[in-house]
Amino acid sequence: MSHADPPSSNCCTPARQPGTRPEVPSAPEAAGPDGAGPDGVAERGRGSEAVVLPGGEFLMGTDSAEGFADDGEGPVRAVRLRPFRIAPYAVTNAEFGGFVAATGYVTEAERFGWSYVFASFLPGALRRISRRAPQTPWWCGVERACWSAPEGPGSDVAQRGHHPVVHVSWHDALAYCRWAGGRLPTEAEWEYAARGGLERRRYPWGDELTPGGEHRCNIWQGHFPTKNTMDDGYRGTAPTDAYAPNGFGLFNTAGNVWEWCADWWSTDHGRDPRTDPAGPPSGTAKVIRGGSYLCHDSYCNRYRVAARTSNTPDSTTGHMGFRCAFDA
Repeated sequence: MSHADPPSSNCCTPARQPGTRPEVPSAPEAAGPDGAGPDGVAERGRGSEAVVLPGGEFLMGTDSAEGFADDGEGPVRAVRLRPFRIAPYAVTNAEFGGFVAATGYVTEAERFGWSYVFASFLPGALRRISRRAPQTPWWCGVERACWSAPEGPGSDVAQRGHHPVVHVSWHDALAYCRWAGGRLPTEAEWEYAARGGLERRRYPWGDELTPGGEHRCNIWQGHFPTKNTMDDGYRGTAPTDAYAPNGFGLFNTAGNVWEWCADWWSTDHGRDPRTDPAGPPSGTAKVIRGGSYLCHDSYCNRYRVAARTSNTPDSTTGHMGFRCAFDA
């Protein structure tokens, strides 16, 4: 299968530049029965509330002209999945904190010593001394920014326990899922779940972004990247149960935070197996889906359910998170 290597940084998700890498974190101890971790506590997002999906055949991707052809959103193709379970919510700060407390896990952002933060979230002094992402100057590489200090030194998640954890790499997400007794969803599983049973619709709720004037997701309103009117109620992340769920009972599969998938990135689907596809066997970047609170139709309407992009598996930002999947 051929691959399309993503640029070192794109408009949606800045990537770490090649260089010295810290050792990849090892996966902590796996969970016990019924999604209970080593501490014996079954928490939301760790299997106890996972939604059972029947699988079957669905139409994946889009041929719409509003899509990004270079992202491999098309062609529309029939894909068949076996039954599986998936968390209705992205993993929260509180849940990830429990994982860290139980295992002593250290994230890649902490090992690198920095992570990408949206520039407007930073005080002027910190913004001026932080490195800017190539091609995307609205991202700053901030020293000591990590999951528990999302905007760097002086910030915390004390009031954001039910918000999605961010500044987690693909490796970090995988480690949490394994500890929880699960795994990351494949890209096909993620799109099937995100659609909520709707065929070939633009969003998890239909084709209109704000039906009846109601906001259904957390994305950017206003003029990106200088003014966010926050008409949807949020400037940054929203709680993981914000807005109405889709037809399968999943929350925030459009906007809020990008979500890591298991698959290596590819834009060539011509030779994909059409039953339980899992992406190519190797690559340089991992798929992320769903868009984030920074998506705006003036430059990146990737909050559509068929939209996709990627990032290197060691990259971390203030708008990338994940949810867990489980075998049925």
